[in-house]
Amino acid sequence: MTELDLTVIGDRINPGFKSTRAMIEANDLGALQALAVRQRDAGATYLDLTLGPRAREDTPFLIEVIKAVQDAVATPLCFDDPSLAVQTVCLQTYDQDRAGGERAMVNSIAETRWELAGLMDIGPVKFIMMSSERVEDGARKQNKTADEQVMTAKRMADKLLSMDRGLTLDDLIVDVAVNAISSDTEGLTRASLETIRRIGADPDLEGIHMSCGLSNLAAQLPNPEIDGIGLKLGLECAFLTQAVAYGFDMVLATPWRDFRILEDDHPIMTAFREIIALEGLDALRRLRRLYRPA
Repeated sequence: MTELDLTVIGDRINPGFKSTRAMIEANDLGALQALAVRQRDAGATYLDLTLGPRAREDTPFLIEVIKAVQDAVATPLCFDDPSLAVQTVCLQTYDQDRAGGERAMVNSIAETRWELAGLMDIGPVKFIMMSSERVEDGARKQNKTADEQVMTAKRMADKLLSMDRGLTLDDLIVDVAVNAISSDTEGLTRASLETIRRIGADPDLEGIHMSCGLSNLAAQLPNPEIDGIGLKLGLECAFLTQAVAYGFDMVLATPWRDFRILEDDHPIMTAFREIIALEGLDALRRLRRLYRPA
């Protein structure tokens, strides 16, 4: 097995993790600083930062957290909130000089919340763009096919670049939809990998980046060890093994997870290819056979 060449956006400053939620509820800035340092030391290139609902309810604390994290590490931050008001506070607080001159990331802009493009008025940013939803006839629509995801990503990239604000494709990251494989009866994982392949092969998008929230993939599954690797990590690695070959280069994830390329004949890699080729109950039955062999 070999390591994967990926830029990691550390995902741990997030109340979705029980331990981090306790830090936030206790106003424990020191613990959040230590968490930032641990992620940096584990190889994170960016740190995702979200306080969940508290970001909207307690602006002074949000500002304190950003300043405390930037006091602890020089790692650039990725601000993760759908609210324009919250993102505005984050970018007004962010000190680009403390991050080695690196722009902050906005996670994430979508056709359904295009007002976030106005954040460029505050300063230079990088945008994570959601490929999972679009606006059609004035309504929000979920993207399920590779066609829908690719066309949405291209529309957003074209629109942002046309605003003449100094953005290049290097400043844009496509967030490719990743769904729970334990309930994927529609071939959504296959569609996501096809989206990555097509974006990576498109000469008009050369230089753009791709990422995803990888922890969604194996959510709600048991975690037995299979041929030297836990099932959840193994499925994530199987996804990445295919995705990186197509040009996928970033991931929102816990930086100390042992991501690696799986050999072609590894049982999880073999099963993963078979699972995503199927739909309906056939896909779920093949997944169950992986961790509940007859």
